[in-house]
Amino acid sequence: MKKIVYFLGIGGIGMSALARWFQANGHSVSGYDKTATPLTQALEAEGIRVHYDDAVASIPAEVRAHKDQTLVVLTPAIPPDHQEWAWLRGQGYDIRKRSQVLGVLTAGRRTLAVAGTHGKTTTSSMVAHLLHHAGVPCAAFLGGISVNLGSNLLLPESIKNGLTDSEIQSLTTEDIPVVVEADEYDRSFLTLYPDIAIVTSTDADHLDIYGDKESLVESFRQFVGQIKPGGTLILNHTADQSVAAAVPAGVRVIRYGLSPEQGPELYADQISAHGHQFRFHLHGPQGTVAGLELAVPGFHNVENMLAACCVAQLEGVGEEALKAAVAAYRGVKRRFEFVLTAGEKVYVDDYAHHPREIEAFLRSMRALYPGKRLRVVFQPHLFSRTRDFAEGFAQSLSLADEVVLLDIYPARELPMPGVTSEMILSRITAPKKSLQTKAQVLAAAETDLDFDVLATVGAGDIDQLVPRLKNILDIRWNGVEA
Repeated sequence: MKKIVYFLGIGGIGMSALARWFQANGHSVSGYDKTATPLTQALEAEGIRVHYDDAVASIPAEVRAHKDQTLVVLTPAIPPDHQEWAWLRGQGYDIRKRSQVLGVLTAGRRTLAVAGTHGKTTTSSMVAHLLHHAGVPCAAFLGGISVNLGSNLLLPESIKNGLTDSEIQSLTTEDIPVVVEADEYDRSFLTLYPDIAIVTSTDADHLDIYGDKESLVESFRQFVGQIKPGGTLILNHTADQSVAAAVPAGVRVIRYGLSPEQGPELYADQISAHGHQFRFHLHGPQGTVAGLELAVPGFHNVENMLAACCVAQLEGVGEEALKAAVAAYRGVKRRFEFVLTAGEKVYVDDYAHHPREIEAFLRSMRALYPGKRLRVVFQPHLFSRTRDFAEGFAQSLSLADEVVLLDIYPARELPMPGVTSEMILSRITAPKKSLQTKAQVLAAAETDLDFDVLATVGAGDIDQLVPRLKNILDIRWNGVEA
């Protein structure tokens, strides 16, 4: 592997995990991103050089001087007219997509991959946490910041306190598993050849890439078709069941769901909520584990934990270690994250950006806070997703008492004529609804406290509101500045 690694889009959650891996393994790492964020600032604090202007002159001198020793890692979010990318292409640099690099790093290693149009970040973080907590040496590349790990990267303990040649070599051997979030966007997960794969969902998404749901499902069939001989597919019962038929001969299929009535062999029963905690019994091919306690709420998280526990059991984690690990799990940043509580007042932040995710989140909020007035601030992500799922977004958001919509976050897309947040707003049936700017949301938090529970939801830059809303509400609810 080349000694110099340069990232275009280093602040992306998946890109930053790779940057941290290369940094930990002694490579010279630097990169570009459009704007500074807490994540890019964390990378800089760890010794990774980051700049924010798209200019060839800003590319580090060592990258420009040593083409043959440099690997350039590219995120799909970089636009085609990006000046640095154009120059690097023109100079003949070795440029790989993030997914290609991840495929190289996992080749020849025991790979535990979590795929799905939603749920994969939480579930992969659960798998990594369960193994790590139980003392199973493993690595993990995650699509979110694990609260337990404080990072989106987990390295085996042997390389955390200085590197030796033998320790670096240990990271590439088959006996240390690597947990990978397998992203279906742009068919990225087809670079992976897992030993165990979880598929959490195959709902329609990324139709700007796939065109229709059948093409999306076909990519999942291709993915599970790459499971290694003797491997296992853990498949959500709601996923397209044609996926199971695509596994190679000798690959075991385990279906999972929340209750035995749904027909899976891996399921939960006696599910109950106690404050923010969910308790349940797990039943599956490896036996029954009674009395599991999950501190991260949500019925969907119980379901995610079922799949993660199954992987941990397959990797040799015993019952008592599993129970302790589940109880210690604290989630992923921006996944059902409790930002502030004050008596009966609550503020929660969540990354949900697909109608099914929003529905699962809001139904869990309703179960946790029955009878409470729920205000949801949602930022649609992508023009194409808004166009394709406007009706679904409206239906799921209508579970709230009040819905506030921000403008669409474009990410990698250009505006589409006629596609605005109004497409969703006009279909929402909640008692109160509005379209607001971020400034208006903050102003409303100062004066309009006609709610018991607030939720900010979305995958764009709505997270920029979180610390400011927390500060305002802390003053208003507690009289204390955060």
